[in-house]
Amino acid sequence: MIYTYKTKGTCSRQITVELDGEIIKRVEFLGGCAGNTKGISQIVKGMNAREVIKVFKGIDCHSRGTSCPDQLAKALEEALSLS
Repeated sequence: MIYTYKTKGTCSRQITVELDGEIIKRVEFLGGCAGNTKGISQIVKGMNAREVIKVFKGIDCHSRGTSCPDQLAKALEEALSLS
């Protein structure tokens, strides 16, 4: 399943996630800090989406109330709710 999520409150504008069941196959950020978003994408590849949600949910960036990792957690929650 490929799911595209429009981010809110971050420098990145969109996250595309490819899942095989609950396993993350690919994550791609549109915008954001290139080094950080590429690093996040590589770290989570092959991981269980529910584990990534537990670790990334609630991470804050510059007191925005969210961050790219937090937005990824939200994208994964939505994607899993559709499967």
